[in-house]
Amino acid sequence: MRERMLQRLSRRERQVLEAIYRLGSGSAREVREALPNPPSYSAVRTHLRILEEKGYLRHEEDGRRYIYHAVVDKRDARRSALSNLLETFFDGSVTATVSTLLEQDDLELTEEELEELEALVRKARDRSAS
Repeated sequence: MRERMLQRLSRRERQVLEAIYRLGSGSAREVREALPNPPSYSAVRTHLRILEEKGYLRHEEDGRRYIYHAVVDKRDARRSALSNLLETFFDGSVTATVSTLLEQDDLELTEEELEELEALVRKARDRSAS
């Protein structure tokens, strides 16, 4: 159920959540400063409140300000975002997704990264054979 909720985040909500992950925790002002093309302070506060209502964030009071912390593990958020991307743009095809990524002209993979990808493919193949 949590994965479904993550898929429903707006672009700005995802940006706010990513800012919290980068900061570790932060006030509305700190989050706003960490955003690209930041919206108004009140808009950031609204997004933080919505994310808290959806169960992604919690806050603690520090004097007059709220300090927000992520409740959802970043790895879970990544998986959900990737799943949403897969369904939205690639009709659920892992092959189409990976080939699109690997076919980018500006993509430069190191030998170590290529070996890691090969190991991941072998691991996925072993899981499928089981």
